[in-house]
Amino acid sequence: MRRLLPQTLPVWVLLIVIAGLMISQIATLYIVSHDRDAANDIVDLYRLNDRAYSLVQLMHDATPDERKATASGLFNDTYALTVSDTPAVTSSIAGDDQLAELEDILVSRLSKFGVTDARVRRDPATQEADVPDGEQVNKDVGQVERDLLVLSANFAQSDKLTASLRFADGQWLNFTEPITPAGPILSINSLPLYSLIAGLVVVMSIWSLRRLTAPYRMMEKAVTRIGNDLKSPPMAETGSREIRAAAKAVNAMQMRLRDYVEDREQLAAALAHDLRTPLTRMRLRLELLRKSAAREALAHDLADIESIASSVIDFAKFEVTEEKAERIDFWSLVESVADGFGDASIDDDAAPSRGLICIARPVALRRCITNLVQNAVTYGKTAHIGVQRSGNTITLSIRDEGPGIPQAKLNTVFGSFVRLEQSRNRETGGLGLGLTIARNIARGAGGEIILSNHPDGGLLTELRLPLAA
Repeated sequence: MRRLLPQTLPVWVLLIVIAGLMISQIATLYIVSHDRDAANDIVDLYRLNDRAYSLVQLMHDATPDERKATASGLFNDTYALTVSDTPAVTSSIAGDDQLAELEDILVSRLSKFGVTDARVRRDPATQEADVPDGEQVNKDVGQVERDLLVLSANFAQSDKLTASLRFADGQWLNFTEPITPAGPILSINSLPLYSLIAGLVVVMSIWSLRRLTAPYRMMEKAVTRIGNDLKSPPMAETGSREIRAAAKAVNAMQMRLRDYVEDREQLAAALAHDLRTPLTRMRLRLELLRKSAAREALAHDLADIESIASSVIDFAKFEVTEEKAERIDFWSLVESVADGFGDASIDDDAAPSRGLICIARPVALRRCITNLVQNAVTYGKTAHIGVQRSGNTITLSIRDEGPGIPQAKLNTVFGSFVRLEQSRNRETGGLGLGLTIARNIARGAGGEIILSNHPDGGLLTELRLPLAA
């Protein structure tokens, strides 16, 4: 169930806005419909009261025969009008409080014309009238006449109010008044307007949400960029006060982290560099000793210490040294690195990948590729190199013929001084800094290094870099 729910804050807010919009629209339509029905009821009662007054005023001085003649002349299907000795509304009890109050009003207003009793009831429609559509109406008819025809048909099939009024001589005046038909709240004409308004609200909501969440996306990108490359350019401190304050805080954090890392890298480099002087003195004094097993062991240990010191200095140099990024012909760089290894070969299908350009620090990227190829040659005997383009990504693949790496340790080997080969032999065990340096350089160029075990055996190393625009 959770997979179906939104996973981001903007989508949640957008769904809430759309749900609120739908609820408000439905509630508004319900209120408008309810108020319109109430208003129509009052208007229908007013129309019946007004018509009753006009008819009684016309007929109260006439004789019974004259009333019948007048009623016959005014009769039609929609507004039925008759004069008889019996009432059309037989019940003297009103159907609801509204009609009862209306009956009292009619008797009070019409008593001066000799009306002694009034009865009103609601009747359902007795006929089904065809509402003319656009094809049935003559094309030459204007819009006003067209609307009048449709409204007349609607009145003909609407419910009725039937009234019976008794004159002083005992004769009853019976007539009907159609109830105003309630049109639909949503129609073909109004639906596009409602849809347009809803669409505008949704579009404005999306635009507003993107504006409101832009600082969060900017912060996410900035933190990710800092995590990949601590020397990346600082954020622009522009925008609203909150955005400027957040950007300033992120830039300050980046500077502190950079100073912290550089201080420790320079400290490690300085210590490694300072070790060279006593190591040199120890080596000179060691040369004065006679040849023995102890002398050979000490010489071997001194060589290891010097190698470690050199590696630490090298590592710190690539992290601290400032180098400007440039446009690099990736194929030419890979080809020149591969030429330096006798056990490295470039796949034949890599030839069409010529002309791939990336943006990186030239010396650093060369060191990155060199470390990867050297690892493949050292631990896997040979390095099969391939270069491919996938969309806007350049992929350098290096496959060796070694035993590979256990799946659980594929990410562990990127740590500093991590060696899967546990021997003390610096020729076979290495120092565990090659992949660390390579990944830091790759991430600094916006790329990544991925390790996996090839199905046919050996380790597959992939360097992925973004293609320059």
